[in-house]
Amino acid sequence: MVWRTTMAFGFALSLSGARAQKHHAGSCCLNARSGNEARVKMNAPANVDAAASAVPGVVKKKGYDLRFRKLGDSDLVVPEVCLGTMTFGKQNTEQEGFSQMDCALDAGVNFLDTAEMYPVPVNDGSLWGNTESIVGKWLRTQKREDVIIATKVAGAGRNMEYVRGGPRVNREQIRQAVHDSLKRLQTDYVDLIQIHWPDRYVPLFGMRAYDPQFERDAVPIVEQLRAFKELVDEGKVRYLGVSNETAFGVCEFCRLAELDPSLPKIVSIQNSYSLLHRDFESHIAEACTPCNYNVGLLTYSPLAGGALTGKYQRGQSAPAESRFTLFPNYMKRFQESLTLEAVEKYVGVAQKHGMSPTRLALGFARAQWFNTSTIIGATSMEQLRENLDAFNFDLSPEVMQDIDSVFKRYRQTTSEDESPLDRQHVWDHDP
Repeated sequence: MVWRTTMAFGFALSLSGARAQKHHAGSCCLNARSGNEARVKMNAPANVDAAASAVPGVVKKKGYDLRFRKLGDSDLVVPEVCLGTMTFGKQNTEQEGFSQMDCALDAGVNFLDTAEMYPVPVNDGSLWGNTESIVGKWLRTQKREDVIIATKVAGAGRNMEYVRGGPRVNREQIRQAVHDSLKRLQTDYVDLIQIHWPDRYVPLFGMRAYDPQFERDAVPIVEQLRAFKELVDEGKVRYLGVSNETAFGVCEFCRLAELDPSLPKIVSIQNSYSLLHRDFESHIAEACTPCNYNVGLLTYSPLAGGALTGKYQRGQSAPAESRFTLFPNYMKRFQESLTLEAVEKYVGVAQKHGMSPTRLALGFARAQWFNTSTIIGATSMEQLRENLDAFNFDLSPEVMQDIDSVFKRYRQTTSEDESPLDRQHVWDHDP
């Protein structure tokens, strides 16, 4: 099958579905992004303006100088910015979601990330799938080949019986999840399907360390790959990725695909990465480099749930309509006193160099060699515009040096402190 992959607004590449050969250590890495990055000057054509103006409140953005990169070993060419949608259907209305997607597309961002479990935070499951439905209604008004859609299958979780009797990443549930997502998205294929978090036990969302007492029976990874292979063969899925994964997981998924080349190789990993949470660079990055398995990072939470915007201050109440006020138990790892102390230092760096804290945080994520695309999310058009604007600038070496000075003092501030007996619950509602 030959897929037509669009970089944005008619800049198209006709690409085959052949798997790229894996690079081996010693044969590359003079520049980790060499061959994976194309710089494209984006100026949306007139017909895009006309389509966008049909939605009230859309802000037309032209002249963005966006980097486009191949996503891992795939033939997907994605912009360095991806629009996250997890607030659509809860914090944002359907119409607000439409406006955000139009605005992003007008800026050259034709890459959307969603999930079957969105919107979040999840409560009783009554809103399960609402975000995909909103994206699907919008997608129906676009040329399908002009938009890259990434979605996710839920991993194993407790207290989630409303999801297929309790989600697992087995063949039956993978097929059902993808079938339901395609129906909600009103499309016959997704460009990237991701395992939202592993079926096996791993420490998630700020947990400090692996604890063997929480190991549990898990669906073998090879069985997961076989199920996704069926969907790839059927044309329902183009590529496979993982999320909230570990270095071991990346290596195991890729090793099994090497042993049996008929199985799909993961092309991406969607993990948290920010000024406050830099685990990725110390261990997972090695597995993902083009020298090894060539797995592209899709960075989520680059603003640490909004903490790095500077709007949350120690000893002060959070803004009335902010995420931490509306959902006080959500992303608590970004609300701790030491975390907010580190935020104050990073805000100081931003002020010293005459930029907003948002621009500093997004610029930092953008500057990392292993980051293919940064997922941004917003609850207002003002926030979205500020996020997009941040990608018009590169951080200077002086700014990066000041960031490094803060990091040396506050290396990791987002690990939770609860008892190990509570760790088994963290993967319930904070993916």
